[in-house]
Amino acid sequence: MEPKTAMSDFSASIGNRGLYRLAAGTLLVAFPGTTAPDWVLHELENGLGGVTLFGFNVESPEQLSRLTAQLGGAGRPVISLDEEGGDVTRIAYHTGSPYPGNAALGAVDDVELTERVYRSIAADLARSGVNLDMGPVADVNTTDDNPVIGTRSFGSSTELVSRHTVAAVRGLQALGIAACVKHFPGHGATQQDSHLEIPRVDVPRDLLWERELAPFRAAIEADTKSIMTAHVAVPHLTGTTPATLSPAALTTLLRGEMGYDGVVISDALDMHAISRSVGLGGGAVLSLAAGADLLCLGPLPTQQEIHGLLDEIIRAVDDGRLPLARLEEAADRVARLREWFALARDEAAESDIVGLDAARRAVTLSGSPAPLVDPFVIEVDTPPTIAVGDVPWGVAPWLPEAEIVRIKPDTAQPAELLGRAEGRSLVIVVKDAHRYPGSRDLVSTLLAERPDGVVVEMGLPVWRPRAAAYIATYGAARANAQAAVELLTV
Repeated sequence: MEPKTAMSDFSASIGNRGLYRLAAGTLLVAFPGTTAPDWVLHELENGLGGVTLFGFNVESPEQLSRLTAQLGGAGRPVISLDEEGGDVTRIAYHTGSPYPGNAALGAVDDVELTERVYRSIAADLARSGVNLDMGPVADVNTTDDNPVIGTRSFGSSTELVSRHTVAAVRGLQALGIAACVKHFPGHGATQQDSHLEIPRVDVPRDLLWERELAPFRAAIEADTKSIMTAHVAVPHLTGTTPATLSPAALTTLLRGEMGYDGVVISDALDMHAISRSVGLGGGAVLSLAAGADLLCLGPLPTQQEIHGLLDEIIRAVDDGRLPLARLEEAADRVARLREWFALARDEAAESDIVGLDAARRAVTLSGSPAPLVDPFVIEVDTPPTIAVGDVPWGVAPWLPEAEIVRIKPDTAQPAELLGRAEGRSLVIVVKDAHRYPGSRDLVSTLLAERPDGVVVEMGLPVWRPRAAAYIATYGAARANAQAAVELLTV
């Protein structure tokens, strides 16, 4: 057994056990490793709301099932993770997702297919003991240079995003996995990453209502069990305050005007937009006061920092900054969510082949690639985003006979690469090349000498260089890569 911890001592010393349980019940904590530490199990017994799992918590489906069984032993906590399909995956973090992400599904634009894909994801989560998926992304991606949404969005059309958001919610919740539609009130029109700063969505109210908010209204009508806040400022609505901390966004707009009475979950409070503006404890108090019911914590806060956060919530109730009734309201909503978890569900599910089928329908080919001859593949390295993490991507699993090099644009030697490719098929793989001038320059230099080259874009196909063939996958999941290689090897 682990020694008794500071948090355990703290929780044991609280005079008002009811208040402590109410405060703890608002937290979704994270922890390192593939087994639950004793302090997490102890706090689950003392009312902790639940956990958020990340890729580093997952080794295999069998291990994940053991972990969730260990966590569920303390009752029926919320066990959540980000499983969006495509680039953002936790259960397939070490291999890449077998499902294409939202951009690919939006490109196909078949809502029945989207529902089937999310139903299959739900089956994977249900088998693993996860009960809440932090998805789907309902952001309308109207900014090509958006550094954090991109292929995670169904697209740039409000109507398309709305109908596929509904399909995703239905697919997940048919098998008892609560959907968490994100990022309210919309993260698609930003050029900043809220992991690092506070982005602005500087649009008038009418445009916000008709564009950003429409997918969330559709999700509410589809009975989504939870909605995640965005750390974005909307000047006419929240001023300079991120929506996660804004009563105008969460209470007046979401609860009042939009009529939502499900669980509101904050995006991770350790993201810089919160932690470096008002601090972890301050962010927790302000978010709860604004209308959040569960506070998501990423991997950064330590056990001691979580202890301090709980202390801050309790002090805020004592000094009147946070009404006790607000914690009681949050507890009631989470209790209703837990009751919903216990309902009987339809256990029928699709096999994983639906993911590959969807990826094959999404991939597009322009031009005519020649048959591959001793292929030389250049994968242009793209830095991972914080939301995605370091998930494997590329064509290597599907082109074992090829020589594949991963190159950083700023250190690439085009002449040397062209020499190695002489007399061979040249395939250049990029991801969101439109966002990286160095990537575009390198690809253009290579194609100037090798116009017979093939370009495979595994992000958004915004920049399309002239090449013998151009393949767009709309995502970098394993399924997307397999679908692309099939077009090269037919």
